[in-house]
Amino acid sequence: MNTDVSVPSYQSEVKDLIKQLGDMLPAESLNTFNQDAEQLAQTYAQPLKRKVGEQAPGFSLANAQGKTVTLSEMLGRGSVVLAFYRGTWCPYCNLQLKQYQQILAQIQALGGNLVAISPQNPDQSLSMQEKNELQFEVLSDAGNTVAEQYTTVFRNGDAPVEVMQALGIDFDSFYEEDSRGLPVPAVFVIHPNGQIIFAQSEGGDYRGRVEPQAILQALKMD
Repeated sequence: MNTDVSVPSYQSEVKDLIKQLGDMLPAESLNTFNQDAEQLAQTYAQPLKRKVGEQAPGFSLANAQGKTVTLSEMLGRGSVVLAFYRGTWCPYCNLQLKQYQQILAQIQALGGNLVAISPQNPDQSLSMQEKNELQFEVLSDAGNTVAEQYTTVFRNGDAPVEVMQALGIDFDSFYEEDSRGLPVPAVFVIHPNGQIIFAQSEGGDYRGRVEPQAILQALKMD
């Protein structure tokens, strides 16, 4: 199978998303979000906690239906593509996971399994899965206990949370605990033997995400 067919470009599509947000949101609100992203970019330029060649920390988490899923179980079926994201409310996360869904068949053809992890509760994970028609596992990592072993976790700032509230989005309702902790988005590819063969993040600026093509390339090299 030709796995280079129909690979979306995040860099291309995020430009359209940013334009749409500019048309939808009040300028002051958008400016607050952009300032937050730029500050996070400076603070978390190198967020990864795990490197290529290291063993991936194991985990056991609930999926969107409340069923327990383990890393070891998934590795028994092949390589695992592990994507850490922020939440259903994040338009950049929605775009990222929608694009990963578009290459799911290609990931599977290369022997991979895709799973996305956020600190959201299972109900919100189900919402993410249904809204974006995702056909891969979406797991709930309450308190970021798994995320903090792979990538940096930080407390979401008061300013963006207050702007979200003003826009009618209750940030805290997406999570079971109130730490407001979020993972810096990152993607890992894990070999069936548990070794990390790909580890990448675009840093604290959550507007940047790992390109779908980079994931496919990592699986081809496996």
